[in-house]
Amino acid sequence: MEPLIPLTGRVSGPKLAILLGGWRQSGSRHGAADLAAAVELLVLDGRLPLGTKLPAERELADALEVSRTLIGAALDKLRADGLVASRRGAGSWIASPGGRGRETILPSGEDLIDLAQACPPAIPGLVAGVDAARKSLVDHLGENGYHVRGLRILRERIARRYTERGLPTNADQVMVTNGAHHAFVQVLRMLAGPGDRVLVEQPTYPNSLEAIGAAHAIPVPVPLDPATGWDIVGIEAALRQSAPRLAYFVADFQNPTGLRLDAVGRERLAAALSRARTPAIIDETLVELDLEGDPVDGPPPLGAFAGDLGITIGSAAKSHWAGLRLGWIRASEDVIGRLIAARFAVDLGSPVFEQLVLAELLDDGGAALAHRREETLALRDALTGALNWYCPEWTFTLPSGGLSLWCRLPEPMSTRLAVAAAGHGVQVAPGSRFGVHGGLERWLRLPYALPADRLFEAVRRLGAAAASVGATPATVAPVAVQVT
Repeated sequence: MEPLIPLTGRVSGPKLAILLGGWRQSGSRHGAADLAAAVELLVLDGRLPLGTKLPAERELADALEVSRTLIGAALDKLRADGLVASRRGAGSWIASPGGRGRETILPSGEDLIDLAQACPPAIPGLVAGVDAARKSLVDHLGENGYHVRGLRILRERIARRYTERGLPTNADQVMVTNGAHHAFVQVLRMLAGPGDRVLVEQPTYPNSLEAIGAAHAIPVPVPLDPATGWDIVGIEAALRQSAPRLAYFVADFQNPTGLRLDAVGRERLAAALSRARTPAIIDETLVELDLEGDPVDGPPPLGAFAGDLGITIGSAAKSHWAGLRLGWIRASEDVIGRLIAARFAVDLGSPVFEQLVLAELLDDGGAALAHRREETLALRDALTGALNWYCPEWTFTLPSGGLSLWCRLPEPMSTRLAVAAAGHGVQVAPGSRFGVHGGLERWLRLPYALPADRLFEAVRRLGAAAASVGATPATVAPVAVQVT
């Protein structure tokens, strides 16, 4: 079968030259072999993702200041090793390491199982919410449609939920945004600038690290132990020594570990922030996915302990549907006022109709969210069962909420496994994506947001991929389990 053309982007000759750095081995006369080995290292390190289109031979030769003959020989070796695939007229691209002579086909469409994103489908009752919102929309058609704070009815219902959970809130302390990441970027840009330090958990949410880098701020990681949780003493030391301008925490079902900070830990953490006078962005994107009950019965929000230093962000993406593209910021009225003033430079508000839909969904008495939690619990158990069957050497702490398992692998192979898994039709994010400076090669995040049968199939493929790259072969059952 002819390999499929990947569409994940292109790296230019000058950019690849920068990534390769000093690729020649000292004293080596084997330039082609050295170059091939350097490209392979970039792939295994995740800096050349699967499907990246490579520059033409002449462009790369000019960028590296070598002959086209050397470039051609290096590409021949990479193709022979299955790391690069080519087609006449289409060029060459990064494939999957799978052994000499192995034909590389990039899965696409229904054959690709995406475990890189922890995004469940729409919540039951969404269509009914749309129908109800359609009727309410008539009342807003005579307006200009710009609501930089967000619709008051939605802000009131978001505020009511915070109050129910132990953080008294009014509508003027809430601003609706276009998702939690938009909320994070808004606060980050207001409070931190180039060169400022931002304290983060390690591991943490990759997109937040990307946003910190884009703001030219400096992330300061504090390790989070997957077994024992937050190192409050380490956080206190980092606050003293680094004097960060801002901190970022996910206290409820932390992404990717699934851990939850208890009430005592929240009180200690808030006290440390208060002593350092360091504001904190508190990400509650996953708080409603409490698999042990309603979050009202859990520990109060971290913002309840942090006072005005706590700026809480939330989202409907995991609890209701990412397609609504709605999130929010809960903070003091003074901070909300500053955020509104700064927002005009970015956008003029969130869509009215989607806000009306979410307002309807938040007014159902919690029935839809309870159903969501039941479904998510079943999927978590399905994923853990599949791992126990196909990958018994992988270990994890069972999370009490959230959408993912943080799995410890039997050896440091997360990036290699991610590359190999793509060749088996599974897309996963390696552990290095969740670290400030990479690393975390013994860890892999596995979300449980897909149907159970897809989770079983994904783990079966991951087991096969692990067996192809690991020094210790994974145990793979010979027959796939059918799930109904």
